[in-house]
Amino acid sequence: MKIQPVILAGGIGSRLWPLSWELHPKQLLQLVGDHSLLQGTLARVLELDNITPPILVVGEEHRFIAKAQIAAMNHADLPIILEPVGRNTAPAIYAAACYCRNLHPESVLMLVLPTDHLIKNTARFAAAVRDAAVMASHGKLVTFGIKPTAPETGYGYIKQGDKHRVLSFVEKPDLATARGYLADGNYLWNSGMFAFTNETLICQMDKYCPKISDKMRQAVDNGAADGSFFRLQAEAMLASPSVSIDYALMEKSDQVTVVPASADMGWDDIGSLKALWDVSAKDTAGNVVHGDAILEDVKNSFVYAQDTLVAAVGLEDTIIVETDDAVLVAPMARAQDVRKVVRRLRQDDRQEYKFHCTVYRPWGSYTVLEEQPEFKIKRLTVLPQAKLSLQMHHHRSEHLVVVKGTARVTCGDKEYLVTENQSSYIPCGERHRLENPGVIPLELIEVQNGSYLGEDDIVRFDNDFGGQD
Repeated sequence: MKIQPVILAGGIGSRLWPLSWELHPKQLLQLVGDHSLLQGTLARVLELDNITPPILVVGEEHRFIAKAQIAAMNHADLPIILEPVGRNTAPAIYAAACYCRNLHPESVLMLVLPTDHLIKNTARFAAAVRDAAVMASHGKLVTFGIKPTAPETGYGYIKQGDKHRVLSFVEKPDLATARGYLADGNYLWNSGMFAFTNETLICQMDKYCPKISDKMRQAVDNGAADGSFFRLQAEAMLASPSVSIDYALMEKSDQVTVVPASADMGWDDIGSLKALWDVSAKDTAGNVVHGDAILEDVKNSFVYAQDTLVAAVGLEDTIIVETDDAVLVAPMARAQDVRKVVRRLRQDDRQEYKFHCTVYRPWGSYTVLEEQPEFKIKRLTVLPQAKLSLQMHHHRSEHLVVVKGTARVTCGDKEYLVTENQSSYIPCGERHRLENPGVIPLELIEVQNGSYLGEDDIVRFDNDFGGQD
């Protein structure tokens, strides 16, 4: 039976804030090594035997970034299921199973993988997948458990019985309980990786969580293909309960088994800043340092300086993260509580959980350098051969200065090239478009002037990106 990898690339990674945010989440970041977490997961999957082309499940807002990342690995045509709204893992996995049923005439074995994992020993990973495939082919719902090496409080646990039976799933414990689990020897870290046939998954979810299966079946049946994208119907998915696959199914079904993967597989879940510290190279004092930082008598700390010099004195077991528009300071032991800050930001309707100064778009990115009531200054990067929509603004004019590359500017009924050290003026109310006809990224400084400078003051006349412009 063929293995159908399903890569879950949704979520926002709130415990990695302010490195990860809603419109550019952790799975799309290059945190360890030369690839993003999404690219690393895809590379690992492509080494497996007997697979069909992997399927990605991605949030609607991340579709172009995700596609660009897999295109960079020469896999631009892989199918991508787009979620119009996040509804946790159970709806996403059920939708993927229904999609597989439509894609393949025969049942396939789904290998469901999150994108926030590092696995150093890919041979051990492949061996665990083979073991899981045997169990799944006999109608089992298989979860992957990792033999613990420490009393970790950031992971859920699986209590295993004989013959790979799962006795219970356990929530993230306190330290004393985690030490007890480690001493007991029958508890495994819950990795969040799964294997089952699509028909087994559909049958079991129809039985145990019919509200999810009913709505997500509608979301697939009424979905729409758009090239390599498949867009789930928003109305049906919005009506689905939001719940994890563990709660929805794994804790209820009597068909669940576990593959205990050995610790030497080198598995790590990059779910928090402490976890990122754990897997990163450290200096002689146990510090992980990114960027411009001066440390005096600092030990076992994570210091990330994106744009400003960070100086720290007399600290131990501390997290410091400085980005364009936020600074986080926390004890290493409270790394899991960073999500509480993100929750507060969302409750207070602040934008720092969603947008940072740099915002990624399908054509490139822009960074807000300064913003005042009557003007805003941006730095734009437009990818080679990319173009923005034909658009106009009711309340602002724009001055464009090219600092690198060549721009093709449409302004009214005129079209012309603007090269390095040249500028162009776009009057308020004028139709205009910006393109990069070259082979290197185009970089510009944009100065906006006007009574209203919000991103929603854009009237689009011709746009390839569904409003992301």
